[in-house]
Amino acid sequence: MEGGEMTMSGFGGGGAVVDTKVLHAFQASFVEVQNLLDQNRILINEINQNHESKVPADLSRNGRLIRELNNNIRRVVDLYADLSSLFATSDGGDHPASEGGSVGTVAAAGAGHKRIRS
Repeated sequence: MEGGEMTMSGFGGGGAVVDTKVLHAFQASFVEVQNLLDQNRILINEINQNHESKVPADLSRNGRLIRELNNNIRRVVDLYADLSSLFATSDGGDHPASEGGSVGTVAAAGAGHKRIRS
């Protein structure tokens, strides 16, 4: 396919035409989200250990760790908001989202139908 598009097979045998730039943006964002969630798991474990230890220095360190955890959560929310916006403005086909595309739909290649994702 030319023009930075590729066809991906989906459910029902039809393929969705996907802009490769959009696909790469999704992949990069999901990798960043996963890294943040992995980091959050480590932070939560350390916070729990510090809390259980009841050592004053460890407990005071939890304040900084909790702020870092909250910042990571905020970044994940922002990334998902960006992905939602990107998805809403690109329905995967030749039509802009304002012509029928919306969040949670994928354009089936050649079929002209929208499929709702749960």
